[in-house]
This record gives sequence, C-alpha cells and structure tokens, in this order.
Amino acid sequence: MTIRKNFMCLIIALCLMVLIPPLQAVSDDNTVNVLYQTSFSTDPHWITNNPSTNYWDPNTGMYHFSIEPSTGGYAYTDSNYERGSFIFDYDLILTQLDEGATFRFGLSGTEMDPSKGANVLTQFTNAKFGRIMWLHLVTPGNKIMEMNSQSGDTLSSGPSAYTGPTVKYEINKTYHVTVNYDDDHKILSMRVNEKLTGKEIWGYFVNTAESLHGMNRIFLGSKGDYGAMNVYALGYIDNVRLTTSAAVTATPTEPVTTITTTTTKITTPKQTSSIPTPYPTDTQKSSTPGILAITALGIIGIWGVLGRIKKN
Repeated sequence: MTIRKNFMCLIIALCLMVLIPPLQAVSDDNTVNVLYQTSFSTDPHWITNNPSTNYWDPNTGMYHFSIEPSTGGYAYTDSNYERGSFIFDYDLILTQLDEGATFRFGLSGTEMDPSKGANVLTQFTNAKFGRIMWLHLVTPGNKIMEMNSQSGDTLSSGPSAYTGPTVKYEINKTYHVTVNYDDDHKILSMRVNEKLTGKEIWGYFVNTAESLHGMNRIFLGSKGDYGAMNVYALGYIDNVRLTTSAAVTATPTEPVTTITTTTTKITTPKQTSSIPTPYPTDTQKSSTPGILAITALGIIGIWGVLGRIKKN
C-alpha cells in the first residue's frame, strides 16, 4: 500500500511539472491587450478602393502604398478600439515623397477624413519646410491640433509649440513610428526612431484636453486631401500594432498650439527601399509556473521524508 501511495504521489507531482511550460506561454502575453497586430507575413486583407497601388507585397512581406491627393484613395482595417489609453506603432519606408504629397497613417472613424474627428494621424510631408514629420489630431469635439518637426514654425498661432532643432526624415530609410495616448493625463505623443539603430530622431506631444474615442479604423490614404494631383507618397509599412497599455507619459510643461500646412507641386524620381526587421516585445512573466514547480518539488520531498520515517 505504501508503495502504491508513493507511486501516485510521484505521478501527481510529475503532472504538475508538465503543466509548467504551457502555463508559462499563456502568462507571458498578459501585460498588454493587443487590439490589432500584423507583420504582413501573410495577406491581412485590408480593404482598399485602389488594389493596384495599395496591396500586400508577398515578395517583401510588407504592405505597399501609393497616396495621391484629390483621388480619395484609401486602405484600412478595423482597429477594435473603443476608448482609453493606447499605443499605436509601425515601421515605415518612404521610397518617394513628391513636394505637395503627404503620407498619412493612423486611427480614424469610418469617414477617414483628416479634417473630421476623431482621428490621430502620423504624417510625413514635403512642402514649405521640406521633409518634416507631423502629429495630427482631431478630437471628438472637432478641435484640430498639429505638431511638426520644424523649429519655430511660422504657421503656428501664438508661441511656437516645438522649439527644438528642425528634424527631417530621409527617403529609403526605415523608421519605427510610435504614438502613445495617455487617457488619464490627456496626452498624445509621437516618436520617430531609426529602425536600424533605435535612435530617436524626433518626438513631441499634444494635450488633447478631452478623451479620445470613436476611432474604429486603422487607415492610410488621401481622403480629405484636395491638393494637386500627379504627386505621390510611395513606400511600405510593416509591423503594424495597436495595443492598450498602462504606460504613463510624463506631463509636459511647454505650451501646445495649432498649426496648418500649405502645399505646392513638384515631382521626384521613384526610388527603392530596404526591408525592415521585426522589433522585440518585452513582457513580464507570471509567477504561476514558479508556484507549480515549487509545489511539485515539495510534494516529492515530503513523501520522501515520510517514507524514511516509516522505514525507521
């Protein structure tokens, strides 16, 4: 009977130890809530009204886009976002951005119109100040706010919102773009990093003054852009991800103002691009597997001691 009990105890302990790897795998992803994510390793089947220029490219494993003003072109997918804090990030390669064209990509409602709230867009333009980056916001109350990487932008009303050095992006370089919205403090920020080195080239923020909601699509395109035609923003996006996060952005002390843009027309030759690499995701591990391991080893130890006592 003693041998049978010892054998059953050993079986139970081994079963607990076998459960450790599966539970570990489940617990590793509990720190963020992923609303949408794609690495474009397979076709994500985004909806577009121009599949000849906006499409999944199986050769690069990325999504190719072509954005031309006054065409109303778009590509989108559902964001699964309702309200609250979020982090939206992606990789970007611009192979061509003519003067007067704009790359815009972000979150919006069903209209996907940059002038109508609510929307949060990252923009790369080539206009009066050359190739600069923008954070564009329209609140649910239809208040428009924009920040760009031009130092002392004269289009700003009131004090200049961004006083750092002018920062311009490069063609055929891979960037990682991150938008972080902290609903508790009503702060929306944008960061642009070089993908290869991880170096941040530009980042800034805006105080939304109200909570964001109603952005049920992730989209890119030219809806609402009525500029001159025959100018293009061409390139690829990759590793698109939208998550909810508990991360808090530091409260800024500098003023925030509203700025607008003007565009003119010129063309530049099309160029080729490199392929971005995946970025790592750090997650915290649950303590559940450790508890199971200790429990299993404890059961084995206790029965071993009891066995020796009975023998004595």
